[in-house]
Amino acid sequence: MLYRKSDSERAHEAPPSNLSTSESYRTPYRRDYARLIHSAAFRRLEGKTQLFPGIESDFFRNRITHSIEVAQIAKSIAIKLNNTEQYFKTNNIDLDLIETAGLAHDLGHPPFGHNGELALDHCMKRYGGFEGNAQTLRILTVLEKKEPIDASPYGVAADGVDKRAGLNLTYRTLAATLKYDKKIPVNRQNKKGLEKGYYESESNLVKTIKEKVTEKKGYRSKFKTIECQIMDIADDIAYSTYDLEDALKAGFVTPLDMISSNKALLTRISRKVTDNFKKLGIKKAFSAANALETLLDIFISQKIFDLESLEIDINQVDINHPYSIALLVGAVHRASIDLGRIGYLRTQFTSDLVGQFINGVKVEINKSNPALSKAYLDNDVLKKVEVLKHFNYEAIIQAPRLKVVEYRGYDIVKTIFDALASTSPAKGYQLLPDDFRAIHDRARNKKEKMRTICDFVAGMTNRYAVEFYARLKSENAQTIFKPF
Repeated sequence: MLYRKSDSERAHEAPPSNLSTSESYRTPYRRDYARLIHSAAFRRLEGKTQLFPGIESDFFRNRITHSIEVAQIAKSIAIKLNNTEQYFKTNNIDLDLIETAGLAHDLGHPPFGHNGELALDHCMKRYGGFEGNAQTLRILTVLEKKEPIDASPYGVAADGVDKRAGLNLTYRTLAATLKYDKKIPVNRQNKKGLEKGYYESESNLVKTIKEKVTEKKGYRSKFKTIECQIMDIADDIAYSTYDLEDALKAGFVTPLDMISSNKALLTRISRKVTDNFKKLGIKKAFSAANALETLLDIFISQKIFDLESLEIDINQVDINHPYSIALLVGAVHRASIDLGRIGYLRTQFTSDLVGQFINGVKVEINKSNPALSKAYLDNDVLKKVEVLKHFNYEAIIQAPRLKVVEYRGYDIVKTIFDALASTSPAKGYQLLPDDFRAIHDRARNKKEKMRTICDFVAGMTNRYAVEFYARLKSENAQTIFKPF
């Protein structure tokens, strides 16, 4: 069976509700979806950057619109599989569950994206680290406020025992957000790199999630549910296409820029694609020439430089005549610029790519445990997604104009954390809002106190972080009558 009774259990028994019988038409996964949609953490994604800062334009995507797009793509993949794969025709992938996974996948992202993540991890290296996916699980299972399970108004008892339940989602929904099955070490002072996984504080919960989904006590094998894999693929598809669409609209890049990329850029892309291929068990080298060939294939297959659309009669082109060559080059340049400038062309381009990529999703059914069936992209589609994804990172995210924003974000996040964690001469934790301060006061050790500060900073939107930073550093700080 794809779903078992234990999948829909929750870590904490929900308190009785007058609606519990009258709303029997709602499945446990539909309830999970509703809880997430109405959560504060989900709303705050609107104020967190996806690619370009939101203050630049109301056109560009932010984390909440990106998450909605990931959820839609994931749901489309599930609908496709439910209609085309024999096993899923009779054992449908739950659409509410898959959509919830897509909506939840970026909840743990701190302000200022990857650099905010690096700043918090730097501050937390001796106390369990910080990582966006680990924070997502913590938000869902601890930080969000849905069902109080303790008499304390803040969910932490006077003796410091943390009894918060977060959104108290089903185990199968939580499993769908568990992208990296690895516990992050508590102390990583000598390790610089970011580690993906889950926090030590959630390790017992992760153990329970695995046991509930597999119905195997002490399950230790590789664990990633079919819903989580589909969500992960949908995230890559959205990132590789819609972030590119934003970059085209912003004029950061054009198709001609991409197909005329220098060898150094193409080499960096090819190395990352090769590394990802190895992780997926694909023993195939991917060269800079392969990266360029893939970019060309993407634009040619979408007919961006099709002679008919360029309104050029090839019979009228004389390659020995400079005037004729100039007209051809001009037409190609115009077509390249038009893809970013004309909304109809741009959205058609990305829509066609998304459709093509969704159709490239394949599955292998795990007969002994269908929940752990494998979802993957066929190799031809995979290389296109990988090349676009890494082009976006290397050529756009790493561009100086965006790096300036990221650098400032790192400094802001670290400064706020350091101020809140300071003990001399001022007690920085006294700047925390009442609820976080109460939890900090009841923490049993320094590790828990630092995690409380980290939770507060990680939940900030970009704008709120800048405002908080200004209160600490600016001569013209906000009024004292505006609460934290």
